[in-house]
Amino acid sequence: MSNELEIVPNPPALASALPHNVLDLVTKVPKTPLPKDAVVSLRAFQRAANYIAAAMIFLRDNVLLESELQLEHVKPRLLGHWGTCPGLILVWSHLNLLIRNHDVDMIYVIGPGHGAPAALAALWLEGSLEKFYPGEYDCNSAGLRNLITRFSVPGGFPSHINAETPGAMHEGGELGYALAVSFGAVMDKPDLVVTCIVGDGEAESGPTATAWHAIKFLDPRESGAVLPILHVNGFKISERTIFGCMDDKEIVCLFSGYGYQVCIVEEIDSINEDLHSTIEWALAEIRKIQRAARSGKPIVKPRWPMIVLRTPKGWGGPKKLDGKIVEGSFRSHQVPLAKANSDGSQLKLLNEWLSSYDIGELLKDGKPGRQILDILPKNGSKKLGQLKDAYDSFIPLKKVDWKEFTVEKGTDQSCMQVTGKYLDKVFQENPTTIRLFSPDELESNKLSAILDHTQRNFQWDQYTRANGGRVIEVLSEHDCQGFMQGYTLTGRTAIFPSYESFLGIVHTMMVQYSKFVKIAQEVSWRGDLASINYIETSTWARQEHNGFSHQNPSFIGAVLNIKPESARVYLPPDANCFLSTVHHMLKSKNKTNLVIGSKQPTAVYLSPEEAAEHCRIGASIWHFASTPLPANTDPDVVLVGIGVEVTFEVIKAAELLRAICPSLRVRVINVTDLMVLVAESKHPHAISKERFAELFTNDRPVHFNYHGYVTELQGLLFGREGLWRMSVAGYREEGSTTTPFDMMLVNGVSRFDVATWALNAGAEWNEEVRRDLEKSAKEVGGRVDDVRKFIAQHGKDPDDMYDMAKFE
Repeated sequence: MSNELEIVPNPPALASALPHNVLDLVTKVPKTPLPKDAVVSLRAFQRAANYIAAAMIFLRDNVLLESELQLEHVKPRLLGHWGTCPGLILVWSHLNLLIRNHDVDMIYVIGPGHGAPAALAALWLEGSLEKFYPGEYDCNSAGLRNLITRFSVPGGFPSHINAETPGAMHEGGELGYALAVSFGAVMDKPDLVVTCIVGDGEAESGPTATAWHAIKFLDPRESGAVLPILHVNGFKISERTIFGCMDDKEIVCLFSGYGYQVCIVEEIDSINEDLHSTIEWALAEIRKIQRAARSGKPIVKPRWPMIVLRTPKGWGGPKKLDGKIVEGSFRSHQVPLAKANSDGSQLKLLNEWLSSYDIGELLKDGKPGRQILDILPKNGSKKLGQLKDAYDSFIPLKKVDWKEFTVEKGTDQSCMQVTGKYLDKVFQENPTTIRLFSPDELESNKLSAILDHTQRNFQWDQYTRANGGRVIEVLSEHDCQGFMQGYTLTGRTAIFPSYESFLGIVHTMMVQYSKFVKIAQEVSWRGDLASINYIETSTWARQEHNGFSHQNPSFIGAVLNIKPESARVYLPPDANCFLSTVHHMLKSKNKTNLVIGSKQPTAVYLSPEEAAEHCRIGASIWHFASTPLPANTDPDVVLVGIGVEVTFEVIKAAELLRAICPSLRVRVINVTDLMVLVAESKHPHAISKERFAELFTNDRPVHFNYHGYVTELQGLLFGREGLWRMSVAGYREEGSTTTPFDMMLVNGVSRFDVATWALNAGAEWNEEVRRDLEKSAKEVGGRVDDVRKFIAQHGKDPDDMYDMAKFE
């Protein structure tokens, strides 16, 4: 932002051209008188928390200002974000009072994740840090010193909210998904209220923009409620925010259109009275909507309450520095006095700022006084940092026998259709602890059997509202991901099926969530979580009519890049294996599971028993497609399929080779658990060196026909011995709207490509193959030409292209 244009703090928005009467949409809340003792307690809590938050950013000694600040009292590295903290603390104090007065089950989701100093300060005051970190952050002077001096240094809390933060249920590193997570958290939790504060910078993000619509998927009969607070303090790191430049007319029109009742709180002189009245009103509105729904007379399109809170950026901090505005400008966003550890004038300003809170009066002997504690919930388990829903609420699913839904070996079956029937039963047996979140693709992905005993849940649709549907379809992958995270983090199980090519939209959200779970597993007081489960289908290999735009298997690589303890990628080769895998995923914990399969009917190679064993070990030799050999005899070549369609091509290549070159000794392997290939010690599922050699031999050529990008698999294999003899074929960004088999051809993974490789590699080991190589290669080439001509002439694949391979 140009310094020349900066004239006043908290610059007002330009007036809109909207008619003045749209302000009639603003909800006017009658003032609820605050008892004097409550006013005193609120202010005491706010002052103490603001002091602690600021001290965490700056101080490494003299944490209670028992003497004049010196340069050596200030940290050598000043890290943290001050600008949002006063507003976050203001809301925290009022939520304390609301919970105390109404015994509410509440979680406070803080969208501005770098507001960690505010959260940690409040958590220390309420005793939650002492509960979860006894002996480290107790409510005494030693505990406070630890909190302040360790903040944002090795061994202490980071500058953003994460799994180490009591009460937190989302990773604060990436802005944008707090609101969707909040809505996911309250689904099937009828007594839970999540207050979600969304920063006005965060509100510019795509995930937040779509999440405002989440009220339309919330059934107040079965679920709790979200109270969104849009915190408008006007600035990002160095620029004004969009919402900070919208006047009240523009904001109320926008959010009224979304379906909210909007109340604006902005009078600083009466901020406590106004916010108290508004939060009381909001809770009353929520209860009114819920009572109607639970009495059997739900309100059609209820207008849920939301609050727009306007406070100055960096409120209470330095007003100016070197003649430039600080409070009420972008300069207060992070560290408003960035040279306080080296510049005497900035140190003086810091001393004046921190002294203004009179912390010695509030924390006598380093302990919170009665004034501060008076507004806290009397029931410790209801405190914002201690509600069990946010850290230890896992409910395992009631098990369903997947083998009841298996199909006959030797038939053609859709992995998705078969799995849909199984999931239908899982949903029936677990009516309040599992949900499916999906873009508008359930029918297309052939999972619609899930809807045999449930339905979609869309409260603005007269045909699906108020019927308890387990399926939420919304054309926002961001919302699906956020809902899944919130639902899982509060103890339940979720599934996210999607077109393969568009799961990458939530790549970074998945990574942030996986980071949260990784840290959560290292925190002793957090319980287990159900795994998050992605079903990836409509893959590049069978695009039918969609073409190049719908080809992108990159989400595999995204999952592979997270910590091995969490990452699981499965490519089951047939419907029975897919069923077994999904069953395993639903009972797993603390993982990020990705399973990839076809929605089109494909060959079923294994019986239920064989599928169970194959999935258990992750990779095995398929003897039915391999050349019969005496014991302890190695083949000439090893052909490996990883993925439905590319495995089919490997099997068909083996069939072709047996017909045209019977002297070539072929071993066929399928890998269903991608992680077994990783070098030993690098992943829990990695097979041993001995097992790897047993499968792939010690020295024979190995060819992997892989569903994803070649470099992914090459990276997994790195560290295994004998890489020189291994080749990988995979998706290589080729193919527009064309036939399924032509997709195999143009990407070099067809049966003919596999067979050609096998003949050339096998000739190095087998004299008979070498002698007939030219003839065999010519036979394969002729078949390729015939198929290409047929496709060009008829616009489809030959009718026998997908016949089950026969080995006699």
